[in-house]
Amino acid sequence: MSLARRSLMEAAAARFGWRRAYADTTDIDGLLTEQTETAYTEAANHAALATAKNTDVLAVQPGVLDVRGRILADVLYLEGVLTGARNRGLPPELIERLEDVVDHGHEMTVLLADTVRTTAALHAAS
Repeated sequence: MSLARRSLMEAAAARFGWRRAYADTTDIDGLLTEQTETAYTEAANHAALATAKNTDVLAVQPGVLDVRGRILADVLYLEGVLTGARNRGLPPELIERLEDVVDHGHEMTVLLADTVRTTAALHAAS
């Protein structure tokens, strides 16, 4: 949906990163498609920058640390969402999905921490 067609509220929400709830799966699929397309469009820029910038093991470290920090913050936010869903007695299927996401997010932060440690170990060994 072009910015001209969006309501003022949707434009403000997009600008500030706010999300509204969608009750229709068609709208959700459209949003998910838009997110995916945007990510892949930006990925080309990220790949070019990373290729030019990451010339040795220590050069990789700051980017990985940054990603880990953002993922950890998001996972902790999702833990709050999960707690709220549990406390409000929301459907078990939703609770299970949120648990899976939180568990996977924590696994990612562990893998990223291991990657950061590897950069330091490889640098020390060289």
